[in-house]
Amino acid sequence: MVSMSSTTGPSGPALIQVEDLTRTFTVRRRIGRVRRTFEEVRAVDGISFDIDRGEMVGYIGPNGAGKSTTIKMLTGILVPSSGRLSVAGVDPSRSRMELTRRIGVVFGQRTTLWWDLPLRDSFDVLRRIYRTDPARHRANLVEFTELLELGDLLDTPVRQLSLGQRMRGDIAAALLHDPEILYLDEPTIGLDVVSKGRLRSFLRRINQERDVTLLLTTHDLQDIEQLCSRVMVIDHGALVYDGSLAGLHDQGTSVRTLIVDLVDEAGPIEVAGATVRKVEGPRQWLSFPADASAAPIVAAVAAAYDVADLSLQEPAIEDVIHTLYTQSR
Repeated sequence: MVSMSSTTGPSGPALIQVEDLTRTFTVRRRIGRVRRTFEEVRAVDGISFDIDRGEMVGYIGPNGAGKSTTIKMLTGILVPSSGRLSVAGVDPSRSRMELTRRIGVVFGQRTTLWWDLPLRDSFDVLRRIYRTDPARHRANLVEFTELLELGDLLDTPVRQLSLGQRMRGDIAAALLHDPEILYLDEPTIGLDVVSKGRLRSFLRRINQERDVTLLLTTHDLQDIEQLCSRVMVIDHGALVYDGSLAGLHDQGTSVRTLIVDLVDEAGPIEVAGATVRKVEGPRQWLSFPADASAAPIVAAVAAAYDVADLSLQEPAIEDVIHTLYTQSR
């Protein structure tokens, strides 16, 4: 496994320290009509990493890899079966209430807002729960309302918000009490391109201006590419990669695909840096290394051929991870 974590960062001990962390579950399985058997499943299998204050880290892997279980241990919801875990200087499972005031959590498919309350009232309930200073709450609310364009939504019941609007509300809610760490689980799932861009821009800003540490789990590689300088890959509960995104693509030898719709059928497109993998009528699929820029390839195709449409297909993260996991085994 490639690793770039460290026990001590430039300003002291790492904000998040994970050492040989394991979480097992006992699963009951049915055999025939009557018999039952119990099996121990390791959802997280001896992972170790450190995250320094202010880092933006992508934590990715296929469904069932152990991502959500890790996040639940980092937030104190689950107790580790073994290993050592420290977040902001405390043990999450033993100091859950203290840690709650120092972290924010957003789950893309679940909301922390009150379904029948206007957005503004949900924010006020959270102020009371976290006991946030009223003046600080008001200042944060004004800033986040402007940055996330929530002004016209504050008096709207949460159940009437679109997915993108609710997600903006959830992210504001997670940050109103000034947490040091923000955990995001699939924050852009189901959002359109404009909503994704707005959220990514906001997250970059709060990281740069407030030094909020971000741990992001997602299946959308563009989230990682635009937000994170570091990515960790987990599969079957094991950490199989910890490094840069470019290094991840190198490890997995992944490719991106340029889909070209020509005005008329033609022979295989010939441009430097790309290889035609498939041709169906006027449509052709060109592959090129994932760490290479698409711009010169697009320009070359447009200059030499009559193009009706172009689209870019990112590499499937599952394929990259599968290659990594096979190599690690």
